[in-house]
Amino acid sequence: MSHTPEKAFVPLNIAVLTVSDTRTPETDTSGDTLVERLTEAGHTLADRDIVRDDIYALRARVSQWIADVDTQVVILTGGTGFSHRDSTPEAIAPLLDKQIEGFGELFRQISYEEIGTSTIQSRALGGLANGTLIFCLPGSTGACRTGWDRIIKEQLDARHRPCNFVGTLQRALEVRQAEQG
Repeated sequence: MSHTPEKAFVPLNIAVLTVSDTRTPETDTSGDTLVERLTEAGHTLADRDIVRDDIYALRARVSQWIADVDTQVVILTGGTGFSHRDSTPEAIAPLLDKQIEGFGELFRQISYEEIGTSTIQSRALGGLANGTLIFCLPGSTGACRTGWDRIIKEQLDARHRPCNFVGTLQRALEVRQAEQG
C-alpha cells in the first residue's frame, strides 16, 4: 500500500473587499464573516476595505491587490445582483487572466438548496489575475458563509484532495517574486 505524505497547511494572504454604497466598518457583517472564517482557517488577513459600487473604483482597488506580490487571494462581497448599481462582475471580469467557470456554477447549485430559484440572480464569479485568486460573492452574510464554507475554504487548503488552488498560487508567487528581482 502506497502512502502519499500528508501535505501541510499553507496560510495564504487574503484581502477582503466589501462592495457597497451604504455599509460602513461598523455595519459590514458580510466582511466580518469572511474575515472571521479566513482567520479561523489559519489564513492571514492581508487587507480589508469597503468601496462604493462603481466599476472604476472597484477596478482600481482590486488592481492594487493584484499588483501586490504579498496578496494571494481577494474575496469581494456585494455588487453581484441585478440592480442598476450592481457592477462587480463588470468591474472584475476584464481584470481576469482566467475565469473559474465552475465557481459561479457551483455557488448557484449550492445556493439553490438554500434559497431556491432566487439563486439565478447571483452573478458570483471567480478567476485568476496576475497570479492572484479572486472570488466575487453576493453581499449577504448567508451568501458569504455559503461561499466560504462550501467552496472557497477547501480550495484554499493544500491538504484538500484531489486538488486545490494552493500549488497554483505558490508557483505564481515564485514567478512574481523572481520578476521583481
